[in-house]
This record gives sequence, structure tokens and C-alpha cells, in this order.
Amino acid sequence: MTDYNKIVLSEKRNECVVLLHGLARSSRSFSAMENALSEAGYHVINVDYPSRKHVIESLAEDYVTKAIAKCRSVLTEKIHFVTHSMGGILVRYYLANYSLDSLGHVVMLSPPNQGSEVVDKLGNFPGFYVLNGPAGQQLGTLAKSLPNKLGPVDYSVGVITGNKSINLILSTIIPGDDDGKVSIERAKVAGMSDYLVVPHTHPMIMSSKEVIRQTIGYLQNGKFYRKSATQ
Repeated sequence: MTDYNKIVLSEKRNECVVLLHGLARSSRSFSAMENALSEAGYHVINVDYPSRKHVIESLAEDYVTKAIAKCRSVLTEKIHFVTHSMGGILVRYYLANYSLDSLGHVVMLSPPNQGSEVVDKLGNFPGFYVLNGPAGQQLGTLAKSLPNKLGPVDYSVGVITGNKSINLILSTIIPGDDDGKVSIERAKVAGMSDYLVVPHTHPMIMSSKEVIRQTIGYLQNGKFYRKSATQ
């Protein structure tokens, strides 16, 4: 049983959490989060979707829709989302176009909510498309990019992003503090309810024990704990 400072509770909850991994990742990247949420009593749908094969609109309409149907099949009262990177944009697109009466809270980890300068600088290189597919090219910082066309959120969103990088080359492209892919400023979205910056990198933020603790805290309370993460 995971401890996480005794924040994780084991009683069964009539609530579902949909996990959506980031670009060029898989559901395995959310294994630690999935286990912790299950131990906390949530019904967890850890979605594995082909992030490099389709545009964001198609991915959201197909895979988010299927995940919600799975949640409803177990008669859960609330449906929450925990996302990493581009997974947050899938949720924003879905909720901007479809209503969800049973929506609970949304926690976004390192989301490119205002895009990333990495896409601006490298998106037209052939190798970028090979590695990231059509969805990757939608994540720039210009006004016409998909994240910036979605507008403010009007539901409960907590954002956690990192300020450490293991990709110093990409970090030279990004103004200000960043996690190697997204700046801490561009992770923000208008209308969000809470926001934390933690000392973690973009690829590994979802596996941090502190991030998992903060995520569960937000799902339970609609706000982050303030003890060990910095704003």
C-alpha cells in the first residue's frame, strides 16, 4: 500500500478518473499514478491512444468519448481527468465541444495550454513530424494554434508544471523557466482554479510521489496542498 504521507485514502469511491498520457507516450507512463489512484479508491481508466497518428480533434472525439463511456458503464457519480502534456489539450477540446454533467475535477500535468516555442521553432522540420505526427504540429504558441483557440476553462482545473529540464537544447528555445518542453507560464490556462510549480522535468513529472499526492489532493478537495510544492 502506498503511503504518500497518509493523504491517499483506501475507501472505495463511486468516482472514475480518466488518465490521458502525453504526445509520443503510452499508458505505461501513468502506471504509478494509476496504482495510487486505485489504492485511493477510484475506478481508473488509463487510456492508451495513438498520439502520433491523428490530429487532436480526432483523438479527443474518439478516445475521450470511449473513456467516458467506460466510466459510465460502472455507474460512477463523478468523472475526473488527470492528464500529462498534450492529454490536457484533448480534454480541453472535448469539454469545449461537448457537455459532461458528471464532470468532477481536472488535473493537468505539464500541459502546453498556450502552446510551446519548441513547436514554433522545430515544427516544420521533417524529423519533427516523424517523431510527433500531426497532433504535435498543432501545439505552437501562435493565436491560430489549437490550444490558443480553445479559450478559457469554465470547470475545475488544477495545473502542475515543472521547472527542471534534462533537455538543455530545447530549453534554450523556451523563454523563462521550463520543464524541457513547456514554459511554466505557457502551462497556465485562463480560468484555472489552482496552479503549482514543482522541481520536476516534463517526461517524469507524472511519476513523482509529491505530484501524485498533490493530484489526489486536488481530486478530493478541488485545491492543492501547499506543504511541499512551490507556487
